[in-house]
Amino acid sequence: MVCMQIDQGKEDTGHEHSFDQCGIVMEGTIEMFVGQECRLLKTNECYFIPAGKHHGWKTFDKTVKLLDISLK
Repeated sequence: MVCMQIDQGKEDTGHEHSFDQCGIVMEGTIEMFVGQECRLLKTNECYFIPAGKHHGWKTFDKTVKLLDISLK
């Protein structure tokens, strides 16, 4: 479990790993994609990423804070 802060205007174009991952947006807005699904997540919204699924994200004009949990 980790609290992450991602600066404005950053992007992860995609990666995958061998464990499930989930989390909640604590502050800000982030666009996340998991496989072919893309969602805009705002404060207090959650996400789940299955193991082995290609995923990434993009931030906009404000810093984003997440509580991210790796389920190994």
